[in-house]
Amino acid sequence: MSLIKDAAQAVMKKAIEVAPDAWMPGGRPDPLIERRQGLVGASVSRVDGPLKVKGEARFAAEFPMDGLVYASLVFSTIAKGRVSSLDAAAAESAPGVALVMTHRNAPKMKPSPLFLTKEKAAGGDDLPVMQDDAVHWNGQPIALVLADSQEQADHAASLIRVTYAVAPATTSFGEAKAKGTRTGVFQGEPLHTEIGDAEAALQAAPHRVDATYTTPRYNHNPIELHAATLAWQGDELHVHDASQGVAHSAWTLAQIFDIDEKQVHVTSPFVGGGFGSKTLWRHQVLAAAASRLAGRPVRIMLSREGVHRVVGGRTCTEQRVAIGAQTDGRFDALIHTGTVAMTPHNNMPEPFILPAKCVYGAGSFKLDVQTAEVDMLANTFMRAPGESVGTFALESAIDELAVALDMDPIALRLRNEPEKDPTTGTPFSSRHLAEAYRAGAERFGWQHRHARPGARREGEWLVGFGCATATYPYYRMPGGAARLTLSADGRVRVQIAAHEMGMGTATAQTQITAERLGLTMADVDFSYGDSTFPGLVLAGGSQQTASIGKAVMLACDALIEGLLKLADKASPLHGLKAEDVEARDGALVSREDPGRQQRLAHLLTAAKREDLTVEASAPPPLEMQHWSMHSFGAMFCEVRVNAITGEPRVSRFLGSFDCGRIINPKLASSQFRGGIVMGLGLALTEETQFDERNGRIMNPSLAEYHVPVHMDVPEIDVIWTDIADPHTPMGAHGVGEIGITGVGAAVANAVFNACGRRVRDLPIRLDDLM
Repeated sequence: MSLIKDAAQAVMKKAIEVAPDAWMPGGRPDPLIERRQGLVGASVSRVDGPLKVKGEARFAAEFPMDGLVYASLVFSTIAKGRVSSLDAAAAESAPGVALVMTHRNAPKMKPSPLFLTKEKAAGGDDLPVMQDDAVHWNGQPIALVLADSQEQADHAASLIRVTYAVAPATTSFGEAKAKGTRTGVFQGEPLHTEIGDAEAALQAAPHRVDATYTTPRYNHNPIELHAATLAWQGDELHVHDASQGVAHSAWTLAQIFDIDEKQVHVTSPFVGGGFGSKTLWRHQVLAAAASRLAGRPVRIMLSREGVHRVVGGRTCTEQRVAIGAQTDGRFDALIHTGTVAMTPHNNMPEPFILPAKCVYGAGSFKLDVQTAEVDMLANTFMRAPGESVGTFALESAIDELAVALDMDPIALRLRNEPEKDPTTGTPFSSRHLAEAYRAGAERFGWQHRHARPGARREGEWLVGFGCATATYPYYRMPGGAARLTLSADGRVRVQIAAHEMGMGTATAQTQITAERLGLTMADVDFSYGDSTFPGLVLAGGSQQTASIGKAVMLACDALIEGLLKLADKASPLHGLKAEDVEARDGALVSREDPGRQQRLAHLLTAAKREDLTVEASAPPPLEMQHWSMHSFGAMFCEVRVNAITGEPRVSRFLGSFDCGRIINPKLASSQFRGGIVMGLGLALTEETQFDERNGRIMNPSLAEYHVPVHMDVPEIDVIWTDIADPHTPMGAHGVGEIGITGVGAAVANAVFNACGRRVRDLPIRLDDLM
């Protein structure tokens, strides 16, 4: 049956690829692309800014509840085995303790449906949660304490004594590879592409590079910690969470506790940083189970160590990039293969080959990701999964080839610009990478770069320039839906189960809605972060803007249609259809006769209605199979390397982006810069120190896990093409994740240009450059 299903899917995919453009979502440009009333494209400050400045933005750990108790977790200290004894007597008698929960008394719970295995699944792993004495990774929660204060809970947790029966575990990446690997699968697709005989073409090419690049594990470290405040009200569970997927979490929790989805209500008005980490992990499940046992509301906030023990991060990679080229720089062969570590308990291989599939043309391709199973915490999505580390290897290799060819690195990249997607053959919906490179090079002053490494010196400092291509796919996930309510006072309320993680979702969508309906931003209330609202919108994959935007577009259309149905014979709009009017200055106006117009609110009051509510759902995202859809960027870096100490400093950085139409330049600039800062951490400071002897993360704190601080971050300049993609809502692409891509390679390439040292293993350290 699976063969029949696969064949049917292949036929459907091909049919979508060759179908006429007009049949696709985005086949006709969004009218908002050409409409310029001043809201979309304006640098508007965040609508939630005043709440945050005044301290009135309530995060998950700030919701008050009567009788609240606080949770503390105890983590395992072995990688695999069983709990042979657990003495909780001292903890249970400690002051303020309301409950100690272990596998002995935890309520019956089903395993969490694993993220992406079902439409609404959100689980980080598919293991039972505290249902037996088994230990699957070093750091797994094995006990939970509830007490009247956080301090009392933490103290009581420290009193619990545990012994283990240790089982053999695979905690070494090398050992895991030796046991065998398998092809990774990402979003249902095997991470393997072969076109032609790339190995033979590589050997036949007159010029080639062939090198191995490695990246370490990385952990999530959002400043706002993972937290939830929750309570049972009878058989209903109410959760205030820091979540990137409220609807997903509600459904998944319902599956775990074997109740109806409607019995779980998840809200998340403010998330803080997420970057892929704030889905459903064990802490929310354990808090809900303990709340049910204790009969009291529970607040759980993971400590910084707790985040490292419970919440997955980015896994390590070992990547081979080999490129064969002609003397003029044209690629005959592009090979990008390698291996990543992965847990047996979820499916999140780091898909580092994704950039190589779409950025450069080549005569042949060999792309492959193998996975090796390690007994560790389940890894997960982390900002630009695949692209962030994949561009490090790919773009470093291209720089190495440019050196071998004695060719300008930008010229080499532009020489291999493809006319259509190089591995699928589908046309690009929009691609202006060459424009981004040219504008970025001029602004950065690339013409002042010295081709010879070490040629520029200022005192003790060797100065170098580097560049790299940035890329991230356009996504619009299924499930987008929105509810609009127009009230008699002329105000519109939008409700959608979306999320605000600091990227300005509420602000941008208020701008978009107001522009579509001809209203001011003050007339629009954008409500989000509630699982009871329509839509299944995940804040991930830089796709919220498209998913929300498409649903809001259709809801606005439905609202206009509904209003025209209310227009009686006395209305100047009587008899007109939706395509005959446009919304302008709070009114519907005839396109043919602007004198025929009526205010939105007047249409309601004339019909003796207090409000009008409509809902609309977005169609499936078929456009993603019909066109090759991506954001692109050109990254430019200036690095200084101290000739005596080897210290590297990034002194200047510029990102030149091609991300379609920019909805709000102020918000987009912040997203671009934030991604670049995270990329500087990837390149220079960040590394999860994983003890391969016992599978334990050894630096679970910001004192030892080094994220970039102010002294590490230079002036960052960002520019963009602002050329609309005619096939996406608003003509826009996501901007949240592309900023981190290409940064690692731009830094490494600048380091080489500064001092002649080629670093192929991240992070770049002093001793690499001395």
